[in-house]
Amino acid sequence: MYAFKYQRAATVEAAAASLAAAPQAKLLAGGQSLVAAMKLRLADNGEIIDLGAIKGLSGIRVEGNTVTIGAMTRHAEVAASAAVLAAIPALASLAGGIADRMVRNMGTIGGSVANNDPSADYPAGLLALGATVVTNLRRIPADNFFTGMFETALQAGEIIIEVSFPVPVRAAYMKFRNPASRYAIVGVFVADLGSGVRVAVTGAAPCVFRVPAMEKALSARFAPQAIAAIKVPEQGLNSDLHAQADHRAHLVTVMAMRAVEAALG
Repeated sequence: MYAFKYQRAATVEAAAASLAAAPQAKLLAGGQSLVAAMKLRLADNGEIIDLGAIKGLSGIRVEGNTVTIGAMTRHAEVAASAAVLAAIPALASLAGGIADRMVRNMGTIGGSVANNDPSADYPAGLLALGATVVTNLRRIPADNFFTGMFETALQAGEIIIEVSFPVPVRAAYMKFRNPASRYAIVGVFVADLGSGVRVAVTGAAPCVFRVPAMEKALSARFAPQAIAAIKVPEQGLNSDLHAQADHRAHLVTVMAMRAVEAALG
């Protein structure tokens, strides 16, 4: 691990000011990705700003047809929340399937979203549900938030405060997971919002993405058979020791059909 300066911010404003003064600094939420990278000397940030002492950044509330989750809320809290289970059970299921118990009890939704790992689960949930990422500066629709591998629309000094999800008519998330890490080799979140269906895929490509052809077909007929013949192009998909691009392309259709079946079930 490289040497670094550490500070524990007391307020969002203090954390933002520290970020503005040290653009190379990194925010520490759950630390499940950042600390591991630092230990392996894959990250040399020089300065770490811990958000753990800031009050008001965690918690879950339901207001009308919107579920809002604070950025520092742990995955395990989302998975066990009666409010989330009642409003968006697919989101609770997604959170309960993240990595292992230690990661679920330490990792946060804000940290996962800001990191935008290509194999992370939450980006698919945000994109499929049409969520909004709320920062200290603005509100960012999920469609505009995820911009590339480990890249987001967050600007210098911008900190995620909470994420707001509209309650869908029905939804489900299915993933073909790595047996060791439980990361998504391919994960597909399908959400029927009433006004239309959204399908988001994680793990298959460098960044989470939607599948318009499946969305159109499912909006017309919400059934697994409606998308059985729809294949995503393998060009641009990930190829590694876990799965080649053609296999991931196949898995997108398989996982999407399973998600639709689960949403109907």
